[in-house]
Amino acid sequence: MAACNTNILKLVSIIFFLTSFFSTGTLAQCKEETNNSCNNKTKALPLKLIGIASILITSIIGVSLPLVTRSVPALSPDRSLFIIIKAFASGIILATGFMHVLPDSFGMLRSSCLAENPWHKFPFTGFVAMLSAVFTLMVDSMATSMYTKTNNSVSAEADKVVVAGDHEMPVVESGGGHFHGHHQHGQRGSIGTQLLRYRVVAMVLELGIVVHSIIIGLGVGASNDICTIKPLVVALCFHQLFEGMGLGGCILQAEYKTMKKLVMVFFFSMTTPFGIALGIGLSNTYKENSPSSLIVVGLLNASSAGLLIYMALVDLLASDFMGPKLQGSIKLQIKSYVAVFLGAGGMSVMAKWA
Repeated sequence: MAACNTNILKLVSIIFFLTSFFSTGTLAQCKEETNNSCNNKTKALPLKLIGIASILITSIIGVSLPLVTRSVPALSPDRSLFIIIKAFASGIILATGFMHVLPDSFGMLRSSCLAENPWHKFPFTGFVAMLSAVFTLMVDSMATSMYTKTNNSVSAEADKVVVAGDHEMPVVESGGGHFHGHHQHGQRGSIGTQLLRYRVVAMVLELGIVVHSIIIGLGVGASNDICTIKPLVVALCFHQLFEGMGLGGCILQAEYKTMKKLVMVFFFSMTTPFGIALGIGLSNTYKENSPSSLIVVGLLNASSAGLLIYMALVDLLASDFMGPKLQGSIKLQIKSYVAVFLGAGGMSVMAKWA
């Protein structure tokens, strides 16, 4: 987990460097007509600061909600209500990739500000999103294999130690039967394959969310269009609330220790406000319509879209719908599908503003 947090920090640093470098590039900027009545830097700054505070609060609430409600029996991971809520949140994450991040990338890499060749000759957005999805599959698969091998080797060593001293272990009588202490130790030392999958899913999903959240925040922070910022902040609050619920559900199922949960909650909650603050700091140099900025942000959006779509379809929706819980109940499947459509539909409607 420490390695994962280090990788996230490195990724944030890389994004910061790329944005700073390309936003001050020598490529000519593409100037587009703007509404002068809406473009007001003085009035935009207070709105951005309000946006930072409100998005931070809703992000914390969203990602923490599944974690603090675990004491409620009806919302425990093995209950039907939790499955339905997770399906709703998964639909939101799916719509985020398809309806928000992917169209933004298409718009940027097809912009008239970019040269006809090669940006208008080849669908870079689809290509990068496809590579990102395959790369996510590779990371998903390899991380699961490494986790499984590491856990198996640790469990095997623990079993050897206990078995070696088995002649000193007492036999415990229970209800007419008996068992040796090393069996109990082996059960405690063994982490199930499903739990390993939950942990990999939680880490990879958070990584994808961190990337696109910084990009979204950067756009808000760099913009001085008060007509756009107002509805965008409201939409982002809802977006972070429900996307956080989806991530929080994955963190809950991963059964991390308290410190690891706090670290993941921190990274999710801080990335969008950090992006806005970064955009404010770079507002004098970062030009949203400069060719270099369009290319960098467009490619990052495409890679984020591929990751989010893969995670939503494969690791969240397909994993749950093909699992024993939903496969054992058609009624629960129907309720979960309704939740998916409501989540995806609601997030798709919000694409009008964000």
